[in-house]
Amino acid sequence: MINTNDILETINMIREENLDIRTITMGISLLDCISEDENRLCQKIYDKITSKAKDLVKTGTEIEKKYGIPIVNKRVSVTPVSLIGGSLSPDGFVHAAKTLDRAAKNLGIDFIGGFGALVHKGATPSDEKLISVIPEALSETDFVCSSINVATTKSGINMDAVAEMGRTVKRTAYLTKDRNSIGCAKFVVFANVPEDNPFMAGAFHGVGEPDAVVSVGVSGPGVVCSAISRLGDCDFTTLAEEIKKTAFKITRVGQLVAFEASKMMGVPFGIVDLSLAPTPAVGDSVAHILEQMGLEVCGAHGTTAALALLNDAVKKGGVMASSNVGGLSGAFIPVSEDAGMISAVGRGALSIEKLEAMTAVCSVGLDMIVVDGDTSEDVISAIIADEISIGVANTKTTAVRLIPAYGKHPGDTVDFGGLLGHAPVIKLNEYSPSKFISRGGRIPAPIHSLKN
Repeated sequence: MINTNDILETINMIREENLDIRTITMGISLLDCISEDENRLCQKIYDKITSKAKDLVKTGTEIEKKYGIPIVNKRVSVTPVSLIGGSLSPDGFVHAAKTLDRAAKNLGIDFIGGFGALVHKGATPSDEKLISVIPEALSETDFVCSSINVATTKSGINMDAVAEMGRTVKRTAYLTKDRNSIGCAKFVVFANVPEDNPFMAGAFHGVGEPDAVVSVGVSGPGVVCSAISRLGDCDFTTLAEEIKKTAFKITRVGQLVAFEASKMMGVPFGIVDLSLAPTPAVGDSVAHILEQMGLEVCGAHGTTAALALLNDAVKKGGVMASSNVGGLSGAFIPVSEDAGMISAVGRGALSIEKLEAMTAVCSVGLDMIVVDGDTSEDVISAIIADEISIGVANTKTTAVRLIPAYGKHPGDTVDFGGLLGHAPVIKLNEYSPSKFISRGGRIPAPIHSLKN
C-alpha cells in the first residue's frame, strides 16, 4: 500500500535535501566489435554504442518528468578497450578514444567510460599500447574517461604498472595544463575494480556482464545529514539505525528509476549503486554528515571512526532495500567535489595522510585531490602504491584520482567548475620514494587471499 507520508517525505528529500539520481549508466559490450582493420573496428564501436544507447538521454528525461526525481548524469560504459584493440597501433587507440568521444557527443551523454585496461598481474602488448596513449586520449577528447586496475587481493600489486601510472598522471597533467590539468580528473587507478560500477571516471562494462545493461547510481548526502540533525543527541546504535533507515529509502528510489529505465530501454537491470556522492553544492556534503555526528570539523580525531559507521550503515540499509546493490556503494570522499572537504583542507584540518586513513573504511579512495604541479612521477606512483595496498590488504576496492595541477602550489586553489568543483592544493610529504618505486616487479598477494 502507498503511504502518503512516505510520498511527502520523498518529495521533501528531493526539494530540500538534494536527493538525486546521480547517474543512469548503460553498460555496453564491445566484444563483438573486434576487427583487424582499425577503421572497421572504430566504425563498429561507434555503431554499437549509438544504437544501444540511442534512447538513454530521452529515457532519463522522461523518468525525471514522470517522478520528479532529478537525474544528474546520463552515461555509458564499455568493455575495456584494450581487450578489443589488440590489432591497433598506439595511434589506433587514440582513434578509438576519439570514436568513443564522437559517440558520446552524438548521444548527448555526460561521460563515456572504458578506455582502460586490467593489468593487475601483467600487461599484454595491447594493454601497453593503450596505456602509452592515455594522456593523448584524455587531452584530445572531452567526454572519455579512463581507468586502469593495477592490483587485486588475489594477484597482489603490479608495481611496474604502478610506476607507469605515475608517468601517465604526470603527462596527462602536462598535456591539459592550460585547463588546470583537468585531464587527470578523467583518469583513475584501481585495486579490486568492480565490473558494474556506474560512476565515473572508473566505470567500465565487465566481461561477465550481458551485452547491454542499465545501472543506477543514487546519491543523498544531504538526506542523511538532515536525518542525523533531526535525530539530535543519541547513542551510536540509534545513530546507525537512523542512517540505515534513510539509506533504505534512498535505495528504493534508485531501484524504482532503474526498473523504469530497464523497461523503457528493453535492456536488463544491472545494479543500484548506493554511494553518498557529494557535490560542491551547500547541503550535499559527506564531510558535513561527519560533522553532524559531532566532529568540530572533518579531519579531527574520530573522523575515521565516524566514516566507518556511516559507510557500514549505508551498505546495510541499501542491501535491505534491493537485491541488486552493487558497484561501489558506500560513502565517497572526493575533495574537490565536497564543500565540507574543501573547507576542511583549506583550514588545515584534513591532510592527505588523514584522507588515506579514511579510505580504509569508505567506498573508494583518494579522490579528486589536487597536489603541487611540481610533484614528481615517483611520488605520484608511491601515493598510488600506498592506496592500492589498502585495497589489497583489506579485500576492498580502492582507487586514486590525483591531479598535479601545473603551475599550482600549496596555498593555491584550483577551480574545475561544475560537479568537479574546486580544491586547495594539498601539501605532500617531501621525502623521496624513488628507490622503492624503481624496484619493479610485483608485490605478492597477502596470505588471506588463499581462501580456496
